[in-house]
Amino acid sequence: MYYADIKKADVANGTGVRISLFVSGCTHHCKGCFNEEAWDFHYGSEFTDNEIDKIIDLMDHSYIAGLTLLGGEPLEHVNQQGLLPLLRKVKEKFPDKNIWCYSGYTFETDILGRMCKEWKETSELLSYIDVLVDGKFEEDKKDIKLRFRGSSNQRIIDVKKSLKENKTVLFDL
Repeated sequence: MYYADIKKADVANGTGVRISLFVSGCTHHCKGCFNEEAWDFHYGSEFTDNEIDKIIDLMDHSYIAGLTLLGGEPLEHVNQQGLLPLLRKVKEKFPDKNIWCYSGYTFETDILGRMCKEWKETSELLSYIDVLVDGKFEEDKKDIKLRFRGSSNQRIIDVKKSLKENKTVLFDL
């Protein structure tokens, strides 16, 4: 897996001050994407144990609320495989910090309906994610007044409650 950037104090992509990892690789190619260069699966640098250690160190401050995964597309299969070691360590070391994930895939049909059945990584990855912002960015539905979303079709989902209740539960901001 490759990554485009690691932001050490992000307040735009989830609640509180966060560490944000922008992964590389995306097949959605949404018109008006803010991060087109990250469509390339080899854009940026290789994601190694050094980057995992760096993220863990950056998160080791009381003012950091959690980790956000963006892209590119974190839920592309190769990216799921690359992110699992990181998420395991984050939840082990910081069980009270939350993990947000931005995905162009839809929760019910793409993630639960297909990925969880096709790839063993998806269910474990979901077990670590607290909040999922799902849905492709749609330029004609762009709204800069929305919190933590780019377009009005995107939803902010409470993954833990959704999995427990076996239905999609929106995150309460």
